Amino acid sequence: MMRTVCCSVRLRIVVLHPPAGVTFAVQEGPSGLLAPAEVGKDQIAFEFGVRLGEQVPGEPPNFLGPFAQGPRGGRFVYVNSGQRAGQNESGWERRAKVPLGGLSWALLRSAQRKRGAVVEARIDGGGRDGGPACGTVALVGSWRVTRA
Repeated sequence: MMRTVCCSVRLRIVVLHPPAGVTFAVQEGPSGLLAPAEVGKDQIAFEFGVRLGEQVPGEPPNFLGPFAQGPRGGRFVYVNSGQRAGQNESGWERRAKVPLGGLSWALLRSAQRKRGAVVEARIDGGGRDGGPACGTVALVGSWRVTRA
């Protein structure tokens, strides 16, 4: 049974304390890259849209589009770094998985009702070895609705 798309929402991922000299990009589709919307000394921010499948009672949101990676029910966004972010001369080649599972219908609807709102997550950009974060990353706090 094919489900229809109900709507879309803007997401923002903020990478806190990225290692110096390492390029970051959000993966778009299998090989595309989205450059940061904002770059500062202590953080990098990405903004992009995702589509939502039609709401089904008792089921979590189904994220669709080129930024939503992984299987239905386990979707995530890749934040690539080093060579995977197009920095060919880098000694790093990593991807951090930012899970979308913490996003509820209530939070997404709240963002849609507010003009200029985005749903934001923050992650630590550094790994334990001093390089960029990789693997499935924990959020710093939780997803929240904020202004674009």
